[in-house]
Amino acid sequence: MTTETGSSAGQDAIDAVGEVSEERANRFYDRLRENLQARAAKLGKLGEYLLLVPDVFILLWRMANDPRVASRHKILLGSGVAYFFFPLDVIPDFLAVGFLDDLVFGVFILNRLFSEIDASIIREHWSGDGDVLDMIRKVLGSADKLVSTKFSSFLKKKFD
Repeated sequence: MTTETGSSAGQDAIDAVGEVSEERANRFYDRLRENLQARAAKLGKLGEYLLLVPDVFILLWRMANDPRVASRHKILLGSGVAYFFFPLDVIPDFLAVGFLDDLVFGVFILNRLFSEIDASIIREHWSGDGDVLDMIRKVLGSADKLVSTKFSSFLKKKFD
């Protein structure tokens, strides 16, 4: 894959997505879903958000690998996928709620791209329940409660 910007950081993000095979992405999705389902039941309302994490991951991955999505958008999508694998998160992933920053980061990316990518493509790749746009609104509306206000504010500034 190539980028339209020539950015080496952007190319690295795209290459990281390219290195994640469909099989590996699906295994990660399945393991993540199984792991979070066991934890979600104990967390009440927060658990509902945790169950969105695997669906947002696989949506980012599928869109990053969709030939209909422009390369310039794949840079952002690739960074979202890479964040799921990055070992140093705002909230460590070994904690049950540690995937919430991954969720919020991914949703900010999706929200940013929703007006630039045909909504039917995004909806086609959505595996979660309900409409993906409703999920995006729900997570954005709760971002300050899910992660630190500082992290949420940082993302708002970067993606506005």
